[in-house]
Amino acid sequence: MVEDDYCGTSYAAKLLRLSVATVQTLVEKGEIEAWKTQGGHRRISLASIEKYQQRYSPQSAPPLPVIQQRLHVLVVEDDGNLRELYRANFDDWDLAVDYTVVQSALEAMMDIATLQPDLLITDLKMPEVDGIEMLRVLKGRLKLQTMQVLVVTGMPPEEIERRGGLPANALVRPKPLNFDWLHGYVSAQVMARPKTA
Repeated sequence: MVEDDYCGTSYAAKLLRLSVATVQTLVEKGEIEAWKTQGGHRRISLASIEKYQQRYSPQSAPPLPVIQQRLHVLVVEDDGNLRELYRANFDDWDLAVDYTVVQSALEAMMDIATLQPDLLITDLKMPEVDGIEMLRVLKGRLKLQTMQVLVVTGMPPEEIERRGGLPANALVRPKPLNFDWLHGYVSAQVMARPKTA
């Protein structure tokens, strides 16, 4: 063993910020590897000291995890199969997301003030109140002006324009929706959320 691989009890105590007596106790318990020279001096393995520090020293303890603020998502979709597909994907993704899936624009408008979603994902063609009318109503609500809007539709752009268009911040994706793309988009939205330690 080369000289740099070990140290004496006093130096070990200094490295570990413990008393010499405590270091001797740790050696006797086998917590730290050591041996005695022919002259009776104790030699302590530096690698063993490092392992001990990693296990027990508060200075080398892992930092507290960073908590990601959760993203609140509201999905509005009248097609039952698509609603289940949204649920299955959100459940499968390991993301800091809370989601609610509703089947009509009317239901969304009744619940949105309570839910206050960060992201609204909506279809446009729906019975009774459609997505375009819903977005027009929601646009005027102050609390919802920071909400991200993702429109998933098969409606041609000309028809959307003819019906009055969409809010300026709305992102439009064609049906059928690529859920791999949605995973990336939602992940980016989650990463943009504020973090707290």
